[in-house]
Amino acid sequence: MSQVSAGWQTHPVTADRFEDFADVINPTRRATHCWCLSHRIPARQIDELGGGSRERAMRALCERDTAPGVVTYRDGVPVGWCSISPRTEIPRLERSKLIRRIDEVPVWSIICLVVRSGHRRQGVTDAMISGALAYAAGMGAPAVEAHPVDPDGRMDTTMAFVGTRAMFERAGFSVVGTTDAVASRMPRLIMRKTLTDDG
Repeated sequence: MSQVSAGWQTHPVTADRFEDFADVINPTRRATHCWCLSHRIPARQIDELGGGSRERAMRALCERDTAPGVVTYRDGVPVGWCSISPRTEIPRLERSKLIRRIDEVPVWSIICLVVRSGHRRQGVTDAMISGALAYAAGMGAPAVEAHPVDPDGRMDTTMAFVGTRAMFERAGFSVVGTTDAVASRMPRLIMRKTLTDDG
């Protein structure tokens, strides 16, 4: 369930790869910095899983059978993080009144993309999305969705985690709907890539 190609490797973030994930998303290990949990689980569950520590809560998620995402390496260096898992395992998304389901296909969802500082604009995102799709396909996902924006130019870096229409189109996704959500004051789309006949 890992993907390897020409210097790029993408692997599920299991407990033994947690530090590599942290090197991408929170290299200083600041407790108050993002651990990619706010869009995934409520504060109550963070307390239950991590005893108040967001880092420990994310470590707990990485010990589950389905990893909360994948980390991409370039020549052995962790350079990217993609939060991807079954939509049903992302309660805030599943309950969202702004990003609603368009059908009953048991899609997997990409909710966050992060490229490590110093490695941006070097093709990491394309390799990361490709690796995330390979992981989802290996786990039996019928389709993967993302909810990016379609900016005219460069977007606010604080909202770049949602991705852009262009990057997902390069990976074979198509626009299948719209949402009532916005990022950087731009509407977020529903884009999907079918992986199996069930999708």
